[in-house]
Amino acid sequence: MLKEKIERDSFIEDNLGLVHAICKRFVGRGIEYDDLFQAGCIGLIKATDAFEEERGLMFSTYAVPVIMGEVRRLFRDGGAVKVSRSVKELSFHVNRKKAYLEQKLKREPSVSEIAEELGVTPEAVTEAVCASQSTVSLTLGGEDGISEKDLPTVSAEEEITDRLELDEALRKLTDTERLIVNCRYYKYMTQSKTAKLLNMTQVQISRAEKKILTKLRGILS
Repeated sequence: MLKEKIERDSFIEDNLGLVHAICKRFVGRGIEYDDLFQAGCIGLIKATDAFEEERGLMFSTYAVPVIMGEVRRLFRDGGAVKVSRSVKELSFHVNRKKAYLEQKLKREPSVSEIAEELGVTPEAVTEAVCASQSTVSLTLGGEDGISEKDLPTVSAEEEITDRLELDEALRKLTDTERLIVNCRYYKYMTQSKTAKLLNMTQVQISRAEKKILTKLRGILS
């Protein structure tokens, strides 16, 4: 159970770049970056817990809309995440069912298993779990309050341009660097699995990954 939690936390941390990339598109729209980032992190947590690799989707394909949804919700709610009564009630049932399944299965149950027991969707379960995490505070102060703003949309042309720029930047990496990027960000392998494939240690992969990301930022800038 502890190992699964560590791997989950590591996976979330490794994918924080998705949150930063999305939040940067909303800078200057009336909400502080830290608040945007916290909302995006909630989306990343939801996406991580509800993602089912066997469906054949890339994690980013599934996660980006979920993260965007949480950021948009932050704007709709005026800078604070509001939790409905129904979500709070579901959160209570989720916690009870989770405890029951832990005793029954002798391990921590998956989101899908909890959802199946309760007869709800995995997405509903993750939303309820996040709603019960009191450590996350999303507030935005201001004398004039927060006015609703239209959110920017990403055009197909922008997406194509971004992809072409990234492809060009990847060509400037070494073969090993490209392989690491492919394993970590396209196949979504853990650092441990990537290290095993490349006959390296997890620490070496972690250090190499940080250097690669810095290198790519320099090329793209």
